[in-house]
Amino acid sequence: MLFKLAWRNIWRNKKRTVITIVSIAFAVVLSSIMRSMQLGSYERMIDNSVKFYTGYIQIHKNGYWDEQTLNNAFMPSDTLIDGLAGIPDVEAVVPRLESFALASFGTQTKGTLVIGMDPEKEAFLTNIDSRIVEGSPVNIDDQSVLIGKGLADYLKMSVGDTIVLIGQGYHGVNAAGKYLVSGLVEFGLPQLTNQVVFMPMPAAQYFYGADGLLTAISIVTTHPRHVPNIMKGGGELIDEGKLEIMDWRTMMPELIQGIEIDNVSGQIMLMMLYIVIGFGMFGTFLMMTMERLYEFGVLLAVGMRRFRIQLVVFLEIVLLSLISVLVGFALSMPVISYLYFHPIQLPGEYKEAFEKFGIEAIYVFSIQPVVFTSQAWVVFFMALILSAYPMYRIWKLQPVEAMHEGR
Repeated sequence: MLFKLAWRNIWRNKKRTVITIVSIAFAVVLSSIMRSMQLGSYERMIDNSVKFYTGYIQIHKNGYWDEQTLNNAFMPSDTLIDGLAGIPDVEAVVPRLESFALASFGTQTKGTLVIGMDPEKEAFLTNIDSRIVEGSPVNIDDQSVLIGKGLADYLKMSVGDTIVLIGQGYHGVNAAGKYLVSGLVEFGLPQLTNQVVFMPMPAAQYFYGADGLLTAISIVTTHPRHVPNIMKGGGELIDEGKLEIMDWRTMMPELIQGIEIDNVSGQIMLMMLYIVIGFGMFGTFLMMTMERLYEFGVLLAVGMRRFRIQLVVFLEIVLLSLISVLVGFALSMPVISYLYFHPIQLPGEYKEAFEKFGIEAIYVFSIQPVVFTSQAWVVFFMALILSAYPMYRIWKLQPVEAMHEGR
């Protein structure tokens, strides 16, 4: 009976009800979009860093992570590679040989990160073929390379030119060679695009005098939640006296710390938004209470108990909040889903300015369920907390004063 009465009450003043629903629903949509953009940026940062640089899990020689030199390379056994590939949820086992070299073309020179890789397996980690913006892929037996587009622009070279690499190889041997540029690649991290050279693994091992050696083995999984189980399985396969296995969180603590710090600022921004939303909702509930003082006074005068009036008003607020949250949820889902599949690309002049600071000029969004549910619950519970004012006002209400004030 009280529920039915509350439902009819909220539609007695349709204009007020619609305004309330729209304002709360808009708050849910706005907060959901803000949170989605924040979480999406974190996912993009992790994806760009993990999938390009380390993989979710990496195996390397003890001490390599503290001193990342070719002298800490190791020779993997076929048993280790096959064993890692056989662990459940492992999508690929990607070998890497990484070091630095001085790249030169004409009168231009620049320090570069040279990555020896197996093109077929590298596709699982960096999806390198889709990153090619000009030219063609390389094969495992080629003596050609892929270089970052930013590096090519700096060296003033293009596809078909020959790049000269000079560096120091394994145990101090001289490393020098000339390689045809087969294609240009571009990644989400500008600082990497500006200095990377991808070389087929046999050519890289010959260049550095590191025949059969790797600096690391990256393990690709279908989802980050599988990392702990894969770490456990991989740990059973390695000789812990010679090799170590690390997950991406251990290898990139700076990234995690940066995300946590930024997340705090994002939470503060959301709190400020919630305060604004809360004042708007409070104003609506205040108006709803003041408009009905005469009605409440009459009900008290004819003998209706206060707690019943309070319960009806509370049910009205719950119904309004629930409808508003559901509307906001329904509106935010298609908007965020569209933004997820169509990230906002910043135009040229902004792109250049962002990339100077090593930031990808794109706004991406997340469709994690928590984006929708957390905002909806927060707004809903805010409405319930703000309902304390009408409850208190009714509890202190005097029938004669209420009828006089509500005229």
